[in-house]
Amino acid sequence: MAKDEFKILAPCGMLGYGFPKSSFMNGMACGPDAIVVDAGSTDAGPHKLGAGTAIVSKQACKKDLEIIITEGVKAGIPIIIGSAGGSGAEIHVEWTRSIVLEILEEHGIRGIKVATIWADIPREVVSAKQEAGKCEPLGLTVAPLTPERLAATDRIVAQMGHEPIVAALEEAADIIICGRAYDPSPFAAVAMHHGYDTALAYHLGKILECAALSAEPGTTKDCMLGTLKADSFIVQPLNESRKCTAVSVAAHTFYEKDHPYILHGPGLVLNLEHCVFTELGDGSVEVRGSQIAETPVYKIKLEGAMKVAYRTFVVAGVRDPLLIAKIEEVEELVKQQVREYYSEVSPDDYKIHFINYGLDGVLGELEPQRKPAHELGIVFEVVAKTQELANAVCSSVRSTFLHYGYEGRKATAGNLAFPFAPSDVPFGAVYEFSVYHLMEVLDGFEMFRTDYEEV
Repeated sequence: MAKDEFKILAPCGMLGYGFPKSSFMNGMACGPDAIVVDAGSTDAGPHKLGAGTAIVSKQACKKDLEIIITEGVKAGIPIIIGSAGGSGAEIHVEWTRSIVLEILEEHGIRGIKVATIWADIPREVVSAKQEAGKCEPLGLTVAPLTPERLAATDRIVAQMGHEPIVAALEEAADIIICGRAYDPSPFAAVAMHHGYDTALAYHLGKILECAALSAEPGTTKDCMLGTLKADSFIVQPLNESRKCTAVSVAAHTFYEKDHPYILHGPGLVLNLEHCVFTELGDGSVEVRGSQIAETPVYKIKLEGAMKVAYRTFVVAGVRDPLLIAKIEEVEELVKQQVREYYSEVSPDDYKIHFINYGLDGVLGELEPQRKPAHELGIVFEVVAKTQELANAVCSSVRSTFLHYGYEGRKATAGNLAFPFAPSDVPFGAVYEFSVYHLMEVLDGFEMFRTDYEEV
């Protein structure tokens, strides 16, 4: 039976983003029952998943984890990390696990049970599910998952729900390192393990996974405390310079959703239509009315990335009003000249792009106010089959653009100003989401394996 209230401390919106120690200790003084932190996202695209690299540095991750682990262990409360390493694949989870073990060793912490929940999905499983008609693309823009694209996919993960995390808590795990997880799930799991309402637990998790982003002023780099009760929950900033309002918390309900109040997750649908947000007068907000329903078929979201090309780019500035007035025309002429120079190379082997900041660099063709500033920042990139080809073509684009003799030009010293030397930056591999699908499974446990170790 659930106790009167259950408190979850969320240190930051992304493990490694950092948080004030004073805020964290304010949270610890409130006597939290668990510390939960999200560590992952697809916001930055597929590169981190495909390349197997973390979103944050080891130094940043360890800095955050050190205080989380030492204080959490001292308080005797569970610590849960969601979507470890950013993308939650095996390589990311192992990276996080090594940092956790390093901290435990350095601080001489013993008697700790660590659970690691893996979220990696074998290609053959996806293939079999697809053949059985149990794997569908998540949206119309997802390319068909052909056998060739599946074979070229470096790694595939699935977003776990609360079930395997609850199971790890039932095994008395002190630290739980989750592979890719549905962002609210680690928060919901620890509350549900203690008997709290599923809808309230998931709604609170949706808010806490971004920490203080639902406060004013909002940020992911500060702490938040969530307190669950029998029929409501309270969100409370832990920094005196912030407060929650009914509007700020309600507005966060719209965050990263394609519907105002319907939120889909693994095997469930959260309905927030009838929620009531009440300011308590101390900078905290109480929320009631969250509802949830199980889906007829349990589906998990798959994410997989494949390497598609290599990139080289240049950052440059233009201040000549004559060039600014005809910048897109000149860019097309530069492209034509480079293509003619590399006539022996198939145009399918590379692409040249220009991003004109100060004109339409953010919205592109959708920009309603195409009024160039007195100067433009231009990023031009070449994406090609190999890094060598990308380097070569980008070099030609840069040198052609630099001295291109556009009509009306008065000086021949050069059209571009470069803030960096060398100007050409070989970026490396480019990835795209080859797998962005929903896959039917028997339940929330089918695809997720848990390992335990005593430290």
